[in-house]
Amino acid sequence: MAKPKLDAVAMAQAQSMREQQEVQQAFQKGVTALRDFIAPSSIEFNPSHFQLGTRLARTYYIYGFPRQVFTGWLSPMVNMDEVIDLSMFIYPVESQVVLENLRKKVSQLEAGLQIDAEKGRVRDPGKQAAISDAEEMRDKLQVGEERFFRLGLYFTIYASSMDELEFVSHKVESVLGQQLVYSKPATSQQEQGLNSTVPQFSDQLQIRRNFSTGALSTSFPFTSADLTQDNGILYGINMHNSGLVIFDRFSLENGNSVVFAKSGAGKSFTVKLEALRSMMYGTEIFIIDPENEYQRMAEAVGGAYVRLSLSSATRINPFELPKVVDTEEADNALRSNLITLHGLLRLMMGGAQTQMQGGNSVTTPALAPSEEADLDAALIETYAKAGITNDPLTHNSQPPTISDLYDTLLHMGGTGPQLAQRLRKYTTGTFAGIFSQQSNIDINNPMVVFNIRDLEDELRPVAMYIVLNFIWNKTKSDQKRRMLIVDEAWQLMKYEDSASFMFSLAKRARKYNLGITTITQDVEDFMGSRMGRAIVANASMQILLKQSSSAVDVLSDTFKLTSEEKKRLSQFPVGQGLFFAGQNHVHIQITASPTEAGLITTNPEQIQQGEFNQPQGTIDLQNRLTPGL
Repeated sequence: MAKPKLDAVAMAQAQSMREQQEVQQAFQKGVTALRDFIAPSSIEFNPSHFQLGTRLARTYYIYGFPRQVFTGWLSPMVNMDEVIDLSMFIYPVESQVVLENLRKKVSQLEAGLQIDAEKGRVRDPGKQAAISDAEEMRDKLQVGEERFFRLGLYFTIYASSMDELEFVSHKVESVLGQQLVYSKPATSQQEQGLNSTVPQFSDQLQIRRNFSTGALSTSFPFTSADLTQDNGILYGINMHNSGLVIFDRFSLENGNSVVFAKSGAGKSFTVKLEALRSMMYGTEIFIIDPENEYQRMAEAVGGAYVRLSLSSATRINPFELPKVVDTEEADNALRSNLITLHGLLRLMMGGAQTQMQGGNSVTTPALAPSEEADLDAALIETYAKAGITNDPLTHNSQPPTISDLYDTLLHMGGTGPQLAQRLRKYTTGTFAGIFSQQSNIDINNPMVVFNIRDLEDELRPVAMYIVLNFIWNKTKSDQKRRMLIVDEAWQLMKYEDSASFMFSLAKRARKYNLGITTITQDVEDFMGSRMGRAIVANASMQILLKQSSSAVDVLSDTFKLTSEEKKRLSQFPVGQGLFFAGQNHVHIQITASPTEAGLITTNPEQIQQGEFNQPQGTIDLQNRLTPGL
């Protein structure tokens, strides 16, 4: 008699649970979930593309492959500077099923060849190649050397406009087509294509090709983040995988590099570490030091330290000719030096001035055309008075000096006397002595540092120009593997002539086994110069350490950084940055051993507190200085 009461209670409980579930479901509908944040505002599908919010997109599938594919064939697309979602679906197939299918296929192909032979048809090389490939695959499958898979490969490209979408589509199709890999847009299946390329593991296109293990391995879509070579020096730790970045900069198209960083981010530390480790492999180092940061390192390794100032006894004569061995270079030595002297003298006389007029930049040359012509005649006459002509046999004579050029200009007609007056401060005036006498340095040392800290600001660009030419002449006369480090290079970029000379060195350095390292903290000024941008373009290696917020946008546009790299560039801790080598780049941590850090640190507190044990005397690089961690 109590059974109906129990049924009524159970029904009431079930009704209560249903009501609670409905309330819960209604509540969940009103709760903001993750999908609400990541979902686009709208989505519209068309036969050939679809629109996500304000962005246009198109999904492709790959349907055709060549007979042979090579490792890394997807790398050009993965490294392409475009937004691409790539999806791969790999389905293993039972070997026994594949063996049976291959057996039937081989039988069909052989029967076809036999029929062709009986009918007297021309031999079909395509069928014979297919039989050979099938038999080879059967052998490898039978012994377990290979397995068989089916691969579905889809990708979605994005753009802001229809024109951009067509441009990116053509770009991607061309990159793949160069390797005989063919793709098609998923016409009338763009929704399925989107679902197949978003990270939800749903292959709704189901367009697949047969692949063996070896062929499939070449399709691995991720390029290696390693920058490790058998030869080279240790630059630091790869923050992507905790590996070592070991690299030889001279293995690239050229040995030039640029280092950009704000003050205190570790750019000098990085360059000095590279210089020390390069010396262990026999590379000679030249350094232009504007702030006396390299003295301790140079003295520790037994290097030559040349201090340039108006009060020092060091003299460099810019009229000195290189002692070259190459016949062609010897014939052009005088003419080449005359061209260099023209740029130097223009710099001494004020340099080209750039001003804004009517919204346009107008460059006023330092010398008028008539003054250029008179200066050229005076230079040739000055060398002739010293017994030096285009004949290489006369190049061993003692070269003239700026004082000799001053006398020649003073006693010639035209604009000569006026030019002489503009040079007077370098001969008998305030700046006399340092560059107006015969050279008294003959450097033969694996590391040479030219210190220009004590020079007046007006004289610094002139000194850097002359030192660069002095190093360049030594490089041409004795071709060894060398590195030239130009710190605070923005000072040269301020003047058209010195910037042009620096660019000329960067272009020609490779021919003489010279690698030029350009360092600057004023990124905007450097990249704002036409020659500065050209120097960056001619550097195969770049190191970008922590930047000021104003410089991030400039570097991002120049180096095509991703949004994540751009964000990190202003947030890197000291000693971390982006290391570019050719087409590859990694996030790097510059790391030095305690011995190295003691030599190259410029932190005043660390130096005063003796945080690093600096070894006394000269270091034997081969035995003591180890680029370890």
